[in-house]
Amino acid sequence: MTPRQVGEVQASFARVAPIAEQAAALFYGRLFETAPETQVLFRGDMTLQGQKLMAAIATVVAGLGDIAAVTPAIRDLARRHVAYGVRPEHYALVGAALLWTLEQGLGDGFTPEVRDAWAAAYAALSGMMIAAAYGAADRG
Repeated sequence: MTPRQVGEVQASFARVAPIAEQAAALFYGRLFETAPETQVLFRGDMTLQGQKLMAAIATVVAGLGDIAAVTPAIRDLARRHVAYGVRPEHYALVGAALLWTLEQGLGDGFTPEVRDAWAAAYAALSGMMIAAAYGAADRG
């Protein structure tokens, strides 16, 4: 990611953070609509799950300027997701739901540049998580 993309992600997330609860509800609604098979991966209170999601995104977004600082937490999260039944193909479904949610939440602020920045951030993050979860991350 370029420094400009990091700035785009951080600035746009600052506009989403005040509507975090609604954004989380939109995200899960979209994920379950487009990939109903993922609903079985979630147990318990979805409001709490949404809070965890938004907190995790906030942590990663804040750390984008120094991704090495948050890498251990990202890898740990990825390994825990395996135990929940998450498979590599789920990451693309989540990424699509995330971009859609951001588009809904940001409206006209979801410019092509913002979209590209989020897509780059998610590609880097999901690649790191997939590698950590399925054994490739510790080789490099």
